[in-house]
Amino acid sequence: MSAVEVEELIRAGVPMASDIGFKVDRAGEGFAHTRIPFTDRLIRPGGTISGPVQMALADASMYAAVLASLGKVEMAVTSNLSINFLQKPAPCDLRAEAVVLRLGRRLAFCEVRLLSGGEGDEQLVAHVTGSYALPAK
Repeated sequence: MSAVEVEELIRAGVPMASDIGFKVDRAGEGFAHTRIPFTDRLIRPGGTISGPVQMALADASMYAAVLASLGKVEMAVTSNLSINFLQKPAPCDLRAEAVVLRLGRRLAFCEVRLLSGGEGDEQLVAHVTGSYALPAK
């Protein structure tokens, strides 16, 4: 599936993705590059992007990488997500780079890097690992 097709499928099936402005910039076999455009609605006290927004981006990015790899498997669901918050994201777009580490018959294991900052000055702000349970064929 193309980046546009993946984004449309996610936005149709998970309406919250539209609410937070979820975008798929690139997607292909085993990966997805995504982002959430910055708005003041995403911040928490202290001026940083909230943890739930970061987790939503990571989860949707894993789903995008799985869809880009397997096609239309809408019933793939998160079975595990572990996030390490490394530093405070800047008040700017939050980007994600998701990769499928292993794609089995019933599980897909993924890794996501959440990045914040301007081009050439991006910082790793969170590291995420997770898995998606895949529907039976």
